[in-house]
Amino acid sequence: MTFFWILWAFDAIIALIIFYFFFIGLADGTVSSFNAGLWFFILAAVGVIMIGSYWLQTHQYGLWAKVLLSVLAIPGALYGLFILLILITNPRWN
Repeated sequence: MTFFWILWAFDAIIALIIFYFFFIGLADGTVSSFNAGLWFFILAAVGVIMIGSYWLQTHQYGLWAKVLLSVLAIPGALYGLFILLILITNPRWN
């Protein structure tokens, strides 16, 4: 049960970051009718993951809820480790 809430909180942080970039894109005009379909798919997928995992957890499908949360948590954690590695090693890109 605790692992589910840890995963859910981590995914909620990732979802907030995605929504932040969406609203910033709306403000500066980079989210337009050209890529609105892609943004709709991304936001819908995040919503399905967050709400679907909670629904699965409340209906006694804890393992499947954790698997669904891992769909967003694993790439998010790997990207976070990549950014941390860049900050620590300070590589030369040329």
